[in-house]
Amino acid sequence: MIQVNHLSKTFRVARRNAGVKNSVKAFFHKEYESVKALDDISFHIAKGEMVGYIGPNGAGKSSTVKILSGILYPDPGSQCLVQGRVPWKNRKEHVREIGVVFGQRSQLWWDLPVIDSFELLRDIYGVSPQAYRNRLEELTTLLHLEELLRTPTRQLSLGQRMRCELAASLLHSPPILMLDEPTIGLDAVSKLAVREFINKENQEHQTTVILTTHDMQDIEALAKRILLIGRGRILLDSDFAELKKQQTAEGGGSLDELVASLYRKFSICS
Repeated sequence: MIQVNHLSKTFRVARRNAGVKNSVKAFFHKEYESVKALDDISFHIAKGEMVGYIGPNGAGKSSTVKILSGILYPDPGSQCLVQGRVPWKNRKEHVREIGVVFGQRSQLWWDLPVIDSFELLRDIYGVSPQAYRNRLEELTTLLHLEELLRTPTRQLSLGQRMRCELAASLLHSPPILMLDEPTIGLDAVSKLAVREFINKENQEHQTTVILTTHDMQDIEALAKRILLIGRGRILLDSDFAELKKQQTAEGGGSLDELVASLYRKFSICS
């Protein structure tokens, strides 16, 4: 399903010192620094798995998701196959096989009613009218969207918008769903609704899910396996239940304490 081998990504970042003089100098001569966002990472994810991808801020989680979704190009020599395709080389075919939700970005048109955005996405993905009607009805029921479809996106609460974002990402019934902080800023009720829906989608359609989040309750509710990334490297690939069992044997603690202990163990911090 997803095969990542020796994946690396380096960014060129402009740097300058503070002050007007340095600002003027940088206008004529920019200085750059190479930052290794991903450093030779490898992992495989099977069909139907739900994997939690965790790590501190700046660890490389979003860069990984953007490469897997075909938004970013990796460094030369990187190898990555999603459904047998190289994401950044076969983008048109690739996007038909994935759904992506970025918690802090929207794929819905801001001033249009949600249903108009859905119909535009239907045309973009080339979903047949019958398949679209069936899928829309299913998603509307599961995510309780009946009262939201005719509302402009800008008038939705964050929780309402995230439910619509999930529906938008799944209208074309992709076998892979990538979620980058899907519950960020949501209240408890909205988080529970999103988690319940993702579980149903996985169980009923065998949708493969990659979930990046700082909320360990999301991980506990959804993922059986976790990948821990820090400083651009995969530091741990483990069964989440085994990690909790080990923590209990060592004296227990909350889920946040569990992930904090992992950060300390591998000398990474947010």
